[in-house]
Amino acid sequence: MNERNTSFLQNVAVRERTILKNVYLWMTAGLGLTAIIAFFIASNPSLLRAIVGNTMGFFLVVIGQFALVFYLSARLNRMSQMSAIIAFLAYSALNGIMLSTIFAVYAGVVIYKTFFTTALMFGGMSLYAMTTKRDLNRMGSYLVMGLWGLIGASLINLFFRSSGLDYLISFIGVGIFLGLTAYDTQKIIRMNQEYGSSIDEEAFTKLSIIGALSLYLDFLNLFLYLLRIFGRSNNR
Repeated sequence: MNERNTSFLQNVAVRERTILKNVYLWMTAGLGLTAIIAFFIASNPSLLRAIVGNTMGFFLVVIGQFALVFYLSARLNRMSQMSAIIAFLAYSALNGIMLSTIFAVYAGVVIYKTFFTTALMFGGMSLYAMTTKRDLNRMGSYLVMGLWGLIGASLINLFFRSSGLDYLISFIGVGIFLGLTAYDTQKIIRMNQEYGSSIDEEAFTKLSIIGALSLYLDFLNLFLYLLRIFGRSNNR
């Protein structure tokens, strides 16, 4: 590592701006890969039918998603930076396979409208987290409890199939993931500060990847809950 890189990595304030830029670049790359794969599969009816109709294959994709996200979260500090990058992109690709079905369910106009709305709301909450003097750390435990409650309510509604409850769950989901967007943005800033001046280039890259993964999940879930709301409104 040259002296310029060493000096940059030891400057916490300068590093914060760069790490946030890297996080958003990696997050955008992941979302872009997800969108490209989802669109490619949706544009090939035979491929889409093969995925939807293959229960075992679809199940393996779901298992792969969970395995990769847990693997990244639990083992990131022990992984090489290249392994972390490959795992993140592989997870994004698997999400693209999963989300290919939304193009068959929702009209293109609804998807584009939802995407731009998600981007505006996500950007607004991230900007708030970066500029507010309020410590959002306390929100974390409440948001996680709310997330578990949301998962529980969604599982219960699989049996009751209440459209009213589904609509309510969607609005609550939007609120929770807006909160998580602000919380996770500030968490990335806090993690950077905790490193102080003792961070190397590999740790810097891996911190960017774990930050990108957190915000990728926030953006994706916010998009999916908004899509359910806009899709329902469009069908009325």
